Amino acid sequence: MTDIAAQTVRETTDPSPALLGVSATAFESLIGRFAELTEDASAPGVTRLAHTPLERRAHDLFTHRMRALGLTVWTDAAGNTIAEKPGAVTGLPAIGTGSHLDSVPRAGRYDGIAGVVAAMEVARLVTENGIEHRHPLRFVAFANEEGARFGQACIGSRIVAGLTRRADLDNLADATGVTVAQAMRAVGIDPDRAEDARWRAEDWAAFIELHIEQGAVLASRTTPIGVVDLISGSTRLQMTLHGRASHTGGTPMHLRADALAAAAEIVLQAEALANDTRHRGTRITVGKLTVEPGSITTIPGLCTLAIDIRDIDADRQRDSATELIAAARQIAGARDIGFDVDLLADASPVVLPKGIRDTIVRAATDIAVGYLVMPSGASHDSQMINRICPVGMVFVPSQNHGVSHSPDEFSTAADLALGTEVLAASLLSLDTTLDPNTTEKESDDE
Repeated sequence: MTDIAAQTVRETTDPSPALLGVSATAFESLIGRFAELTEDASAPGVTRLAHTPLERRAHDLFTHRMRALGLTVWTDAAGNTIAEKPGAVTGLPAIGTGSHLDSVPRAGRYDGIAGVVAAMEVARLVTENGIEHRHPLRFVAFANEEGARFGQACIGSRIVAGLTRRADLDNLADATGVTVAQAMRAVGIDPDRAEDARWRAEDWAAFIELHIEQGAVLASRTTPIGVVDLISGSTRLQMTLHGRASHTGGTPMHLRADALAAAAEIVLQAEALANDTRHRGTRITVGKLTVEPGSITTIPGLCTLAIDIRDIDADRQRDSATELIAAARQIAGARDIGFDVDLLADASPVVLPKGIRDTIVRAATDIAVGYLVMPSGASHDSQMINRICPVGMVFVPSQNHGVSHSPDEFSTAADLALGTEVLAASLLSLDTTLDPNTTEKESDDE
């Protein structure tokens, strides 16, 4: 497989008139409405964690807007919200679009939300312009996509894809010990019915997700659209180091079992491994490190590291995890420190179907929008939905050096509107060209 790099590019500088007339102002207004739904309005960024009342309020906003357009809207047993506009031909499978509404702590306002707002704008403009379509159009706001709270990403879409089962909801918990099942109950979702939400392949013809790039490739090239051909996989680990908490003044250096010192070595080993020439394209991050007892006069006796290993090559991804675990175990042993490791989540890279990708490319070409065919370094709901039907992804540029999962995350309203035009053109093209008897699907096993 190729590295995270551009693969195919077509540049244009003179876009033709918009297909539907997506309003950048209207788009930015809706983004702002969702951004107001945050834990602390005085704090920077947006904090709207999965399966919280705030996430449900965001879904309620989506529901209200879509019902106002005359669409049928329902929330499934996983907490995903789906709006449908019927097609002109009875019995055809649906064509879908959408993304998620939850966030990481102190996030930006675009990750996930841009794709939901794009879906809402497509629904509005298709309805208001009276555009006919054969297939039903479905607009989806997925629940619990970010892995920030429970460690596992894309739980809402994993449930509908049959990748997360009822028992898993009792085994995944947040930092306070609240399980996914408990969090679901707290917001009125019955986890015992979660598997009822599973989608049937015969009900879906295709799905396209619009998302911000969360990187700087498009912005650095001043290319307005990315067409995703491959989504990276992710292996998430939790390592626990059991040292000896002791007095910092009374314990000589050679008699210590410092869990934090061992953790520091592991962090550097992870960085060195990802930078090794054998691992070109591998990304390893220690995103969370907890230290106990957390006193300046006490040697750390317990450290926990949360590690995310991403790659576009499935074998290299798993080999990197195995190699890092072996190195960490050796580091801990040399320091007389106990070592445990738990697998939090594991998802393979996914090659997206060429047919949907080509449709997006043609749509961009037809309305004279420059594009770049490129892989995605981040995970997305589409990665899971590809188990059900063919999927595609449209990227829009991320400004500010591609920063994401931060209050500094930013994409321009003009870029988002243009991406929505390409999304709409792609969906309507699929509606006229898809043969329900020969739908293409390519995916790797997880």
